[in-house]
Amino acid sequence: MATKSGSGDVVPEVVGVPGGAPTKSGSDGTAAAPVGERQVARRAALVLVGIILVGANLRVAVTSLGALLDEVRTGLGLSGTMAGVVTTLPTIAFAGLGAITPWLVRRVAPARVLVVAMAVLAAGQVLRVATDSALVFVLTSGLALAGIAVANILLPLLVKQYFPHRTGLAIGAYTTAMTAGTTVAAAAAVPTAQAFGSWRAGLGVWAGLAVLAVLPWVPLARRARSVARRSTPTETATGVRVRPARTRLGWAMAVYFGTQSLSGYAIMGWLAQLYRDAGFRPATAGLLLAGVTALGVPVALLMPTLAGRLRTLRPLVLSLAAASTLAYLGLALAPYRGALLWMALLAIGQGAFPMVLATIGLRARTAEGTVALSAFAQSTGYLVAALGPLLVGVLYGATGGWVVPVGFLLLALAVQASAGLVIARPRYIEDER
Repeated sequence: MATKSGSGDVVPEVVGVPGGAPTKSGSDGTAAAPVGERQVARRAALVLVGIILVGANLRVAVTSLGALLDEVRTGLGLSGTMAGVVTTLPTIAFAGLGAITPWLVRRVAPARVLVVAMAVLAAGQVLRVATDSALVFVLTSGLALAGIAVANILLPLLVKQYFPHRTGLAIGAYTTAMTAGTTVAAAAAVPTAQAFGSWRAGLGVWAGLAVLAVLPWVPLARRARSVARRSTPTETATGVRVRPARTRLGWAMAVYFGTQSLSGYAIMGWLAQLYRDAGFRPATAGLLLAGVTALGVPVALLMPTLAGRLRTLRPLVLSLAAASTLAYLGLALAPYRGALLWMALLAIGQGAFPMVLATIGLRARTAEGTVALSAFAQSTGYLVAALGPLLVGVLYGATGGWVVPVGFLLLALAVQASAGLVIARPRYIEDER
């Protein structure tokens, strides 16, 4: 018989229940015929498709704007300060708004929260291309990012609920979709704008992807029912609240998430400029940056599966840190001669992102612990990440070269590796009280 999760979602008849097909009890208490395997498979596929579609949406609103920022600045008359606010807004929104997600799922089933989050994302993307006001554009961009911020926190929780025995596969699927969405949006935003004669088309078209992501979750949200329970989504079954901020594991996870995101955003923001300064033409520099994202797709698919199978994550943590170290040294000392090698090593090193997302689920026993750890690690981590592009830009402007900025990234990498060794060994957030 199906059971309810702590948040009210009916879970076991979807996926993750080993040992045969689910059954329903008859009115006389005897076991009725098993629920059809095809029905179970269809529901599992619906959940997985929903997770993948949400994952594909998690960065397109950001990267499409980055590709069209010059056109948006011209079209709306954005000042340099306002443009800086727009480029910094994603990490601020992810940090601040992601922190309220545990409060939301205490009151509303996660599937329902996700439907609203995707609807908010779609509305924000439509509204920001329908205005001629710079201020309204910034505010509606913030609205779209609010939907992404909540979905960022919810996906590890939903994977834990619906795929408790296949978390690596499910997280690999949605991080791969996220990487693919990032790449496609960055590559297609400008051609789309040119084809329709306006930057508004290049940004607004992605609202359709957000609407598409809502559809699989509507039937799941309708089935979700709020139930009275003794523990909330940030409490254990014993009623003790999970507080990651009071644990060594919680802070280690936040530091690892923050430092790897800091490096990732710095790379996205400045790698093309580094290659241009090294002597590459602008188009080639852009292709080298796109190559890091493209090569990251198979890495994103593989990394969570490896994380789920290894007893300790120490080999992964050290291998990813070594790849990034070699890439940074190469970029500082020989950016032109070894450009392709540094691109490949950077893509491997950026596998820290899907790995840490998988680790959030691996370091919690329950969905309640997962959402608490996910919210703390991501909201705190994105505050750290916001410093990456800013500090790299300041150091680059002050020195006129890349040795010092890359040295800063190496320092951040050392902090990342140290935190990674803390989260590497098996332990659970619910046990650290």
